[in-house]
Amino acid sequence: MFSEAIVNDNKPKEVELIAGEEYFYCTCGKSKNEPFCDGSHKGSGCEPQAFKVKESKKYHMCSCKSSSNAPFCDGSHSVYSEQDIGKKVKN
Repeated sequence: MFSEAIVNDNKPKEVELIAGEEYFYCTCGKSKNEPFCDGSHKGSGCEPQAFKVKESKKYHMCSCKSSSNAPFCDGSHSVYSEQDIGKKVKN
């Protein structure tokens, strides 16, 4: 969980990732290129999370910024409603 983040969405984002490529996961929730960093974190206290995958396939990426398995979804989004989108993550 990223305590200074905002909820970008209350459902995961499915994306195709390529094995061995480096990606930068948005941890602030402000990126217009969600789930990837676009630099919107500046001044938020959040930093992007670099990661790679071992297998090329579709992955479910966390958009609520509460997953204990970030950058991947662990189902934590189930505590958020539509009204929570854009608000600070729950502790």
